[in-house]
Amino acid sequence: MLERLSERDLTVGALAEPFEMSLAAASKHIGVLEEAGLIRRQKRGRERVCSLDPRGLEAVRDWAERYVGFWNERLDALDRALKELDDE
Repeated sequence: MLERLSERDLTVGALAEPFEMSLAAASKHIGVLEEAGLIRRQKRGRERVCSLDPRGLEAVRDWAERYVGFWNERLDALDRALKELDDE
């Protein structure tokens, strides 16, 4: 859903359309995304329109960046271990 909203704003129905779930289930899912600060939902006439709130993704980015060094070290260690096995 977030990927689709990165392209354009969508109504709840249009956002839920490609997923194999009821409109009620999609609405609950959208509510969770909204509560997490990842999307905004606003009423336009009789429709509810969803849009991506990129500020919510900043926290995810910040969290993931904390682990970049850790994973680089782990992958370098794996690379060294595999090279040692090849040398044997």
